Amino acid sequence: MQRKNLGNMQCPIARSLERVGEWWSILILRDAFYGLTRFDEFQKSLGIAPSMLTRRLNSLVESGLLERRRYSEKPPRDEYVLTEIGRDFRPVVWSLVAWGNRHFAPEGASVQLVDRETGAVADPILVDRTSGRPITPQEFKPGAGPAADERTRRRLARIDTLEATP
Repeated sequence: MQRKNLGNMQCPIARSLERVGEWWSILILRDAFYGLTRFDEFQKSLGIAPSMLTRRLNSLVESGLLERRRYSEKPPRDEYVLTEIGRDFRPVVWSLVAWGNRHFAPEGASVQLVDRETGAVADPILVDRTSGRPITPQEFKPGAGPAADERTRRRLARIDTLEATP
């Protein structure tokens, strides 16, 4: 059975998942944030089959999250470097770290986000860039954007009838 293409859906979550929703892709991006750039580095870190790694790297390049750069002509070898779009995914990875530590690490955190100066552990939250206020369901809700179709507007209108949940 062929997987449905989410890239043409109006939902920004669906469009994003089309680019990074496969779990190997997110782990490759995580490793790219850790400084890995070469095929063999990703393969060693992830223990992923070469054919799968090739597919995932190609997909991330096609989606604009990684850029392929030639570092050797003989033999031809490329490295994979984060693009601006890829670097913009970093807060998502940080949020996954915090969420995973909070809910799925009974043995304790193995990776934490820490302040570079003090070493203090950080607890990331989503903040509105304009007001500086934390984004909570009590204060914010999804709303229809200028490109929303009728189906999206109906789906989002239902939120007004629901109570925000923490």
